[in-house]
Amino acid sequence: MPTAYSSSPPLEGLGEALNMKNYLATFFKGLAMGAANVIPGVSGGTIALITGIFERLINAIKSFDTTALKLLFGGKIKVLLKHIDFNFLVAVFAGVAVSIISIARLFDYLFEAYPVYIWSFFFGLILASVYFVGKEVGRWRVAQVLSFIVGTAIAVSISVLSPASSNDGFLYLILCGVVGACSMILPGLSGSFVLILMGNYQLVMIEAVNNMDLGILLPVVLGAGLGLLAFSYILAWVFKRFRSQTLSLLSGFILGSLLILWPWKNELIETFGDKVKVVGYDWFLPAQINAEVIWAAVWALLGVALIIIMEKVAAKGKK
Repeated sequence: MPTAYSSSPPLEGLGEALNMKNYLATFFKGLAMGAANVIPGVSGGTIALITGIFERLINAIKSFDTTALKLLFGGKIKVLLKHIDFNFLVAVFAGVAVSIISIARLFDYLFEAYPVYIWSFFFGLILASVYFVGKEVGRWRVAQVLSFIVGTAIAVSISVLSPASSNDGFLYLILCGVVGACSMILPGLSGSFVLILMGNYQLVMIEAVNNMDLGILLPVVLGAGLGLLAFSYILAWVFKRFRSQTLSLLSGFILGSLLILWPWKNELIETFGDKVKVVGYDWFLPAQINAEVIWAAVWALLGVALIIIMEKVAAKGKK
């Protein structure tokens, strides 16, 4: 008599393979978020929104609540891990961490050697993001248009603020972590640029990361954790009740951030004691169309193409 074989093992194997594929895809989205967070003017939240993981990320972060504590102290670890969407968070933040640690050194070189091209690439990337985030709004009514204008005005205002001087005080580093983390998950508001305004971008994102200076990094990470947890509740509540207005506001944030990314600009520098700081930019148009301008346009188009590809992959994943 033939032996009856169960179809469960193959199906379970298929499920595991699909899960692994999803985790890898999420990890690469985390890589993109981490890369964005290193760049002044680019928001990791924008990448999360474009790649379709923004709401899931916010909900996962805010799931660290009293229910999670009860499950932890009750020893219900499996239920706890499911409650906080543990595998998803690990995949995202592993990607973010790997990206920040590895790409900080690369960008340090690129911004020094090819500033116009790297700024052009990210200008194109964020320009395309304005369209794709705005597309999620749906119907544009008066409230959505006003939200868009307000978001643009806020981002432009932030762009022209003068940076503070560097400060390595423990409480100030925690504050940098809180503010930086909140802005990193908010589409259109760059965590790196906020750190520039607070005077600690070079100290935290370049020097401390490259040298693994835990005296600087630990208080920033502590503040970032506290900021993420608190801000996720606010953002999830607003997103749930005012989705279209929030998306239009974020579209404005993203559009306003383009000013920071304009490739042709001169740094305005001031000296604070023994420290030299960039306190703003003098924007200008190129005097003529030459090889640099053409290559800058090519890099901007590559940035646009990357966002289109990411959007199509995210849309396919949703289906």
